[in-house]
Amino acid sequence: MRTHVFFGGKGGVGKTTVSSAYALKCARTGIDTLIVSTDPAHSISDVFDQNFTDEPAAVERVDNLDAMEIDPEAETERHLMETKRALSDQVSPAMVNEVDRQIEMAHQTPGAYEAALMDRFIDVMRNSDEYDRIVFDTSPTGGTLRLLSLPDMLEGWIDRLVYKREQSIDLYERAAIGNEEPRRIMDGDPILDRLTTRKERFEFAGETLRTNAAFFLVANPDELSIRETQRAIDELQSYDLEVRGLAVNRLTPEPDPNENGRGARFLRDRVATERERLNELHENIDPPVVAEIQTRVSEVKGTILDTVAEELSIDVDQVSPDTVSSG
Repeated sequence: MRTHVFFGGKGGVGKTTVSSAYALKCARTGIDTLIVSTDPAHSISDVFDQNFTDEPAAVERVDNLDAMEIDPEAETERHLMETKRALSDQVSPAMVNEVDRQIEMAHQTPGAYEAALMDRFIDVMRNSDEYDRIVFDTSPTGGTLRLLSLPDMLEGWIDRLVYKREQSIDLYERAAIGNEEPRRIMDGDPILDRLTTRKERFEFAGETLRTNAAFFLVANPDELSIRETQRAIDELQSYDLEVRGLAVNRLTPEPDPNENGRGARFLRDRVATERERLNELHENIDPPVVAEIQTRVSEVKGTILDTVAEELSIDVDQVSPDTVSSG
């Protein structure tokens, strides 16, 4: 069983709707499920008509389902403060202000936001053993891909930092031979310990994403959405992360045969265009289409969310290539 299931895609395609529907489908079959939003524009609270925080809370009137919403800005601030505390303990009081200034600058650089979010992301994956399935409603594709690429990227970066730190300690100990016996400060060095711990966290994340996670993309039946979907598939595959299926959302319902007014003609033309896009997805993109979800008149919540869940052809017991269909 793949424990972690991710739903991503272009902004506005309906990831929250599909991820919430899948989480609900899992819960309805008795699977203890947690749905996690990492999207800054949180909508899980709207879907379930209930406010959530960054700690899991039971979804009202739904057994076996908890939800949480991670605030990326708050995580970035928390990450900043933890880094300041950790490094301030390792430098002289005269250096504390300079360290704080450098850390503040570092957290304004590209990637700092993703690194902070990745830390919380790892915490959820490591500390949610009470759940059989964890469903992630992710941020729009670009941010998600940067987030998922961090484990491999940071492992190499930390390796280089560890090497430099070991060299520095070795030189320091050699210099100490002249007036006292070498001090083996490499053993128990707090900076090395912190770097090693972070490397282990990112190794865990990378392994979990490759071996115990399933990825699904949500798309709309339009050319821009399909292009971005293909780019996301290619990039995920470059990290050895396989996309298991595509959920096509917001399909236009076809009018009744006896309707011939201007609105009906528009809808038929729209449906014809969308069918071309659907055929393109079926024929030219490798992951199977696991859902074809029509646009609803009102917001997708309550019993309407249940109907969307029924349209997802994703087996809730085992998410793997041979358990999805195009039905």
